[in-house]
Amino acid sequence: MIEILISLFVVSFLSATLLPGSSEVVLVGLLLAGQVDPALAVGVASVGNTLGSCVNWAIGRFFAHFRHAKWFPIPPDKFEQYQRWYNKWGLWSLLASWVPIIGDPLTVFAGIARTPLWLFTTIVLIAKTVRYIIVAAGVLYVF
Repeated sequence: MIEILISLFVVSFLSATLLPGSSEVVLVGLLLAGQVDPALAVGVASVGNTLGSCVNWAIGRFFAHFRHAKWFPIPPDKFEQYQRWYNKWGLWSLLASWVPIIGDPLTVFAGIARTPLWLFTTIVLIAKTVRYIIVAAGVLYVF
């Protein structure tokens, strides 16, 4: 069972970075197969996904000063627009860090905005845990 949990952790971690992935699919599959304790699986997925988001925070924190370089993936005008949006909504936007497509960039901009890591981690962990609890509860209720 430890191998299954390690796999869930790795998939959850990678899914939270800027790499594509879907940890919910893996969680649902494990729950349907009855191979893991639901609470343990939710905990492992939540921690893995949160730590993956911390990688995004670090990318934002340490690479933002390159935003005017030609190779930087976001044009300067878009960068400023995204930064203004994050500054407007701030910490509360991190409650949407689990949302596909927008969640990963939010966590990068939290790093750019120098959101304290402890506060970032707390909010993101809550958001991602609630998401996994809802997914797990839905699977266990339906099946």
